Amino acid sequence: MEHSRISAKSTLTSKGQTTVPKEVREALRMVDGAQIEWVVEEGGQTAIVKPRTRRAVDLAGFLGPSPIGPVTIEEMNEAIGDAPVARFERAVKR
Repeated sequence: MEHSRISAKSTLTSKGQTTVPKEVREALRMVDGAQIEWVVEEGGQTAIVKPRTRRAVDLAGFLGPSPIGPVTIEEMNEAIGDAPVARFERAVKR
């Protein structure tokens, strides 16, 4: 769905919640669980709403090459399993 400009309204609830109108969700290709970034311009008269669409896979290589080289899924799973043990051991030493 291509749009040059969309104007839509929604209502703010007493809990500070609102519904993103369907035409806006479609234009921004938002799905359930999508995050939204709110940017309020100086003076508080204008707000920009941006979809946060970056996925974990988009971050691959973000920090540069791995200092230890490539790792397998099994090595990742082992490290994930070791993390709670290491955290517990650090807490007990305090």
